[in-house]
Amino acid sequence: MLEKTFYKKLLQHSFTFPIIVNYWDGTTETYGSGEPEIAITFKKAIPIKQLSSNASLALGEAYMAGELEVTGKNAAPLQELMTAAYNSADSFMRNRNYIHFLPKQSHSEKASKKDIQSHYDLGNDFYQLWLDQSMTYSCAYFENKNDSLETAQLNKVHHILRKLNPQPGRTFLDIGCGWGTLMLTAAKEYHLRVVGITLSQEQYDFIAKRIVDEGLSDVAEVQLIDYRELKHAPFDYITSVGMFEHVGQENLGEYFQDVADYLTDDGVALIHGITRQQGGAKNAWINKYIFPGGYVPGLVENTQHMINAGLQIADMEPLRRHYQKTLEIWDANFNAHRTEIQAQTSLEFVRMWDLYLQACAASFESGNIDVIQFLVSKGASARDLPMTRDYIYNV
Repeated sequence: MLEKTFYKKLLQHSFTFPIIVNYWDGTTETYGSGEPEIAITFKKAIPIKQLSSNASLALGEAYMAGELEVTGKNAAPLQELMTAAYNSADSFMRNRNYIHFLPKQSHSEKASKKDIQSHYDLGNDFYQLWLDQSMTYSCAYFENKNDSLETAQLNKVHHILRKLNPQPGRTFLDIGCGWGTLMLTAAKEYHLRVVGITLSQEQYDFIAKRIVDEGLSDVAEVQLIDYRELKHAPFDYITSVGMFEHVGQENLGEYFQDVADYLTDDGVALIHGITRQQGGAKNAWINKYIFPGGYVPGLVENTQHMINAGLQIADMEPLRRHYQKTLEIWDANFNAHRTEIQAQTSLEFVRMWDLYLQACAASFESGNIDVIQFLVSKGASARDLPMTRDYIYNV
């Protein structure tokens, strides 16, 4: 009886629409008025102590283990349910009484390498199943509503590069270069001399092969190195996409200072990453199972670090709805290969990744997190930036 009372307190005001809850003992409760839109089924009780320690972690683990099911009329019931939870002011997702525990983090060079490889070195074959042909694992840019994922990812690459207004023959650094599409596009189509750095062995091997295969050895280089250890002459342009979320709250100032130090005196950088307009945050489940060491900085936090590093902000562009759509496509692609992925991993793994992709889509849909492109220059000169933003769009 005590457990049921606790569950009612936890769930009855956590969503913006009515839900039905099927409990482990065969009883059913409806929370909210009207026809329930989502059904939550507990196949066994989650201990109150675990829910009190961190409700999102406990519920996420129960879902991974198949002890919790979420069903609804739409194809992405988890996303729908979690969007409703983020949008509810009284949700357990917002209540500090259910967020007592957060995993400890370390962002030493050794720990950072381990964290990055635990996620990105799951295997290129795995990511090739559900990413697009360009192997781009970050927010796409949908110039038209019917753009394919690959088109939208290439849109994003060119959108970033156009913002820099790069001049041929100059130097370019990509910090956290992924599988290399951005840096190699900069070399091939914008005629820059490029360096990419990553901590992922799989990504490094993939890019190194591409450089040779595409005949770019004279203008492109990839290094398997921590961004803090790069030794190179300053660059005219820098990009860093989906990177600062991995450096840790305590290292954000150093990260932006490194960006400034790696730029020429009038150099320009485009920093693209997940940011919270409401302030910085961690998520225990994401940190434990998906991105160890992850921290989403607040908007004000980021801009203050940029200013402290002597970077001048030229432009900021939120792309939240673009990332929601990107994640929805990724999740559909992932589930199209679910049987194949499960055969190579486990049922718990595919449930974990499906939850991750839908939960992130919900977080962007609700405005709990955002993704913002920051265009900055070292100092106020920014020699290559026109007076207006028209140059970004007049292709």
